[in-house]
Amino acid sequence: MKFGPVAIEDAIGAIAVHSVRAGKTFIRKGSSITAELALCLKREGVDMIVAAQLEHGDVGEDDAARRIAETLAGESVIVERPFTGRSNLYAGASGVLMVDKLSIDRLNAVDEAITAATLPAYKPVVEGEMIGTVKVIPYAVPDLVLKRGLAVVGGGALHVAPYACRTVGVISTFLPGMKQTIIDKTITVLSTRLEPAGATVTADRRIPHDTYVLADELLRQAADETEIIIVFGASAIADRRDVIPAAIDKAGGHVESLGMPVDPGNLLLVGTITGKPVIGAPGCARSPKENGFDWVLQRMLAKVPVTRADINAMGVGGLLMEIFSRPQPRAGGESEDEA
Repeated sequence: MKFGPVAIEDAIGAIAVHSVRAGKTFIRKGSSITAELALCLKREGVDMIVAAQLEHGDVGEDDAARRIAETLAGESVIVERPFTGRSNLYAGASGVLMVDKLSIDRLNAVDEAITAATLPAYKPVVEGEMIGTVKVIPYAVPDLVLKRGLAVVGGGALHVAPYACRTVGVISTFLPGMKQTIIDKTITVLSTRLEPAGATVTADRRIPHDTYVLADELLRQAADETEIIIVFGASAIADRRDVIPAAIDKAGGHVESLGMPVDPGNLLLVGTITGKPVIGAPGCARSPKENGFDWVLQRMLAKVPVTRADINAMGVGGLLMEIFSRPQPRAGGESEDEA
């Protein structure tokens, strides 16, 4: 692509780099210079104009942006018609955004002419929400550069895992003296969390905080149509031998992970029983404020696997709540049941 000042009579078919106004004639930046516009500018005394002229093998910015965006787009992603070298991508369904970070990084490293930006991976999104954008910086890129970009990005690097689970069973354990209103509020908060996914609480069981009683209830819910089981313990999980993990083991289940590098949310448990996911909720999950429980729950609602390695990778960005005025962060006054 040629770029720079050019005689007005030689600029026909080129792209105006800057907006130009001369008398009654106006050319907007990025528009094509027609023979008629060139003649009008000439009559107004304009002899030169800064223009971009595509050469053999060049691909225009809009076409290049569209091709990259369409290659990036996977399941449940809609590509917007390009404009000014930009093509936006939108969620075609509500769910969890899945991003192949390595592919995006490789694409952005191909050439400074090509850029792609996305929302964070695993972010919950709603249908119609903008999730990414491709911007071609100059007015055109060489075809070879575009082909390199398309090759490194592969296909479907950006897609939405639609919410698929609709039924959630809840088991709340209690200790003597615990108010039932605490559990009532917890169910209300959880129901609100489930609304964007179109899911509902279909079982609400309240039982003593006892390993054997909980194991029996876990087996009962594992046998019904509930897709996800959430356990809100009367006391925070302190060890793999504590009530909730011990009950999962006794019921023949498996504890995949205990603890997570997300604060609030450190004391979360992830497991399975007869193939169904089980979440041992941390105390902070009783609050509507974002915490590590949200990150795991949203993925499970979209049937995105949550492994120990996935949880380990949540540390960077996992500090979700802190206030500058606290003299000694996360020290003094924090209850073990809040983490």
